[in-house]
Formats: sequence, structure tokens, C-alpha cells
Amino acid sequence: MNSILKAIEKDATLTPEALARMYHKEVGELRALIEKWEKEGVILGKRTLIDWDKAGEECVRALIEVKIDHRGAYAYDKFAQKIRNYPEVKSVYLMSGGFDFSVVVEGRTLKEVAFFVGEKLSSQEMVLSTGTHFILKKYKENDIFFMTDEPDERVSDLI
Repeated sequence: MNSILKAIEKDATLTPEALARMYHKEVGELRALIEKWEKEGVILGKRTLIDWDKAGEECVRALIEVKIDHRGAYAYDKFAQKIRNYPEVKSVYLMSGGFDFSVVVEGRTLKEVAFFVGEKLSSQEMVLSTGTHFILKKYKENDIFFMTDEPDERVSDLI
């Protein structure tokens, strides 16, 4: 069943009929299995990955390192539950190492992202420090390649 989940994760457009052909199963069995996984929370959603640069839309993404004061019961969970509700926040990860969280934030402009970090994220009571890393170019995300095989001429001038 793990291979079916991996196939669905890689391509959310796969229908139960296509999966049945791929894995030599009955369509009804696969429909029931997918429904069961959705009810159990194994399948959490289905997304389409967009290359916003090619779509001509401005989109600024940043990875924010966050260190919090984690004294108190369930401090990590409380912080994550609080910030995950902001629409600018796309992902929240508890991390090991020099900081506690990695938060992926998205906005239309650098100023919009900087405002979010300065006014909404850093101002949280538990936050001790943040480090902002703006994502300049995306090469691969969720096993999808964003870069063509042709090198970017602007980069070769720097090497």
C-alpha cells in the first residue's frame, strides 16, 4: 500500500481507475482505500505545484529561523498552533540544531514578507530571535524540477 501512497503523493491527478491498472487491483478496492486514508488523515489534501515565475505573478518566499522561549508545557505545540493560522505562513517545522522552528512565509513583495516577520512573527511573546532567508530561485520542490537544463547566463557571469 505504501507504493500506492507514493504514487498519489507524486501525482494527485491519478484516478482510482489509473491506480487500479498500475497496481492490478479492483477500482472499487482502490476507491475504498483512498476514502479510508482520507478519513483517517493519511491523505491530508491534494495540491497543484505552480511555477509562479512562469505564470507572471510576483511571489516572494522566505525561510524564517525562529528561536523561542520554550519554558512551559507544550510550548512548541502552542507556538506552532498560533503561527500556522496566518495566511502568509505556508509551512511550519520543529527543528533540531541552533533554532527551534523553520517557517516558510510567502508574500507578494519583500516588504510584505519583512512586515510579517517584523510585526506579526517576531512580536510573538515566546519569540527570542529570528533569521530571515529570502529564497532567490527555486530549483526543485516536492520532487519537481523548476530549472531547465540551460544555465542562467546571469549566474555564469559571477563564476
